Amino acid sequence: MTDRKVGPRARALMHHFEECRLKAYLCPAKVWTIGWGNTYYPDGRKVKAGDRITQAEADELFAQVVECDFAAPVAAAIGAAPSTPAQFGAMVALAYNIGVSAFRTSTVARRHRSGDHDGAADAFALWNKAGGRVLAGLVRRRAAEAALYRSDFAELSRLTNGAVSRADS
Repeated sequence: MTDRKVGPRARALMHHFEECRLKAYLCPAKVWTIGWGNTYYPDGRKVKAGDRITQAEADELFAQVVECDFAAPVAAAIGAAPSTPAQFGAMVALAYNIGVSAFRTSTVARRHRSGDHDGAADAFALWNKAGGRVLAGLVRRRAAEAALYRSDFAELSRLTNGAVSRADS
């Protein structure tokens, strides 16, 4: 087992796909969202219409939520299954977008736990819908997460227009 921390490459991937907005907005799934794709605050309050935060608050909210509410539960969901830092970061990025409950029962988690890493990477593509519709942005996001999972950094860079590059560790 490796140190289960979310590295800069995974954080950059999440930032690439989550536009930072300082005023609450409805995401494609019709959920109030703020900052780097946050739907709630660390104290448990849900984001609501009219909420506003600063850039510093958005960055701190993201850092807190990723480590406490996503990295730890993803680590618990995959148990002692061997994981590279890239695999772990990709799974946290997926959970950040689909939710921890969905991740726990996902084919990605199940295949990763069983050691089927090719199957786990392929299973990212199953999470391509919001509101029952396939969204091109989610198709690209899942391909980028799968590329990170596979440590295919050239493909990851291509899918993020160079925003998440091999130089990021």
